Amino acid sequence: MIKPAAIALASLFFVPSAQAGSDPVVVELFTSQGCSSCPPADRIMHDLAKRDDVIGLALHVDYWDYIGWKDEYADPDHALRQRAYARHAGQTMIYTPQMVINGQNDVVGANEGELRQIIGVHLASAPKAEVTASRVGEEIKVSVTPFELPAGEHYDIRVVQYSPLRHASIRRGELAGHDLDYANVVEGWQSAGRWNGAAAQTFELTLPDDLPAVVLVQQVDHGPIVAAARVK
Repeated sequence: MIKPAAIALASLFFVPSAQAGSDPVVVELFTSQGCSSCPPADRIMHDLAKRDDVIGLALHVDYWDYIGWKDEYADPDHALRQRAYARHAGQTMIYTPQMVINGQNDVVGANEGELRQIIGVHLASAPKAEVTASRVGEEIKVSVTPFELPAGEHYDIRVVQYSPLRHASIRRGELAGHDLDYANVVEGWQSAGRWNGAAAQTFELTLPDDLPAVVLVQQVDHGPIVAAARVK
């Protein structure tokens, strides 16, 4: 990942343009009900969930469960994803709250100013690919088109389902006594396939329920997210 400080500096020279890429920016928040520092970042996720130009996803992790409260929405795979991002960036530690933007940059989740700057840089960048996704019943059709992708790279096509709002009444741990609402809580991931990025291609899959979903086109091994869209 590019260091946040470098992105903050770059943002001084990038002005988001309405003519830039139309793809929303993907912001993944790694959070936990057992983390006393997380509520400010969780509140930011509520704001991100209202934006059309951002796809906000809250991935609850389980590695704070030992403190005394088991996060009801945690999935061990979320911590594995966070660790994979860290390895890709050459980092040795993970933490909460952490936000990862388009699979490329990370910030402390409660740092709203720095997050806003990084989102602005990505919104001003030319799109590298386009993805669209439509749904009829349980059937999902995903179409991807390359614009400016490097040769030889491959991309995972992932469909992510989430709950727009979940509530928790926390009775133990660092947040004991708090009643909190969480936005865009990730409930499950499915792979639609792998794409070589060389030509337009269509993928199909079945989703088991009617939760809202988004599709991510991500370079293999947790590289950059090059395109994203809501399933309509």
